[in-house]
Amino acid sequence: MYSRADLLRILHLTPRQLANWERAGLIAASTAYCFSDLLKVKKIRDLCAMKVRPAVIRESLEAMQRQASGMGNPLIDAGASFTNKHRVAFRHDGRLLEPIAGQFVMDFSSSERVVTRTPIPSSEPGPQDNEAAVWFARGIALEEDPGTQTEALAAYQKVLEFDPNHAAAHINLGTLHYNRQDFSLAEKHYRAALHSDPRYALAYFDLGNVLDETGRVQEAIQTYKMAIQLAPTYADAHYNLALAFEKIREPRKALKHWQAYIKLDTTGPWSVHARNQIQRILQADSLKLVHSRR
Repeated sequence: MYSRADLLRILHLTPRQLANWERAGLIAASTAYCFSDLLKVKKIRDLCAMKVRPAVIRESLEAMQRQASGMGNPLIDAGASFTNKHRVAFRHDGRLLEPIAGQFVMDFSSSERVVTRTPIPSSEPGPQDNEAAVWFARGIALEEDPGTQTEALAAYQKVLEFDPNHAAAHINLGTLHYNRQDFSLAEKHYRAALHSDPRYALAYFDLGNVLDETGRVQEAIQTYKMAIQLAPTYADAHYNLALAFEKIREPRKALKHWQAYIKLDTTGPWSVHARNQIQRILQADSLKLVHSRR
């Protein structure tokens, strides 16, 4: 089981995001979550990052449960695929079904898929799929204890033995190496995650952190921009992009992202810092304007 704090940390969510999804009826409010809950919330997060409204997700889930009687959780039992911000389709019997209209839809390019780049088979997962999932869950559990980080690394490596393109395992391996300040290995795994899933906003964000940490600030800026392009409400990406612009002395470009951040995080401690930066930049601009008029 995972605590609420674990869920927020592992999936890089804010308490406000989770509370909004609870109010929308997408996930039951709780203080403890199992691994399938983590998968469900991750898929909700990915759909919301593609600008699908929570109300649309809920209506689609309810419609899918009516269309496929006995399906308890369509986000887990069937693959959710983004079609546009008003529709969510699910893979059912090998085809994509848009449950609200009750129609099968064309299965377009992999760039439109939220959860995975490859089609989700209609058959039961094979032994290798099950083994990868077991080792991934073990890695997450081991990662919680600072004393078992080495074992967590080994668990995620085991995942990659079964599934070399497991993007989430690459992300978690990268983060473990990043925390050890092994930036070269961290970068390797973040890039591997992006190779597996080019629309993984978190991978761009984490890669941006490595690039920034190793002095490649201009590259980091472009990478943070990619994360925001894929997930416009990614608050941390706005924050770090603003910091990067500050580093290269581009305060006006930073201003836009400080302002975006405080809209997404209105009360947190980092919001206070962002507001102070906004005030400082605006005051500096006012002084420049007065000086130029004189």
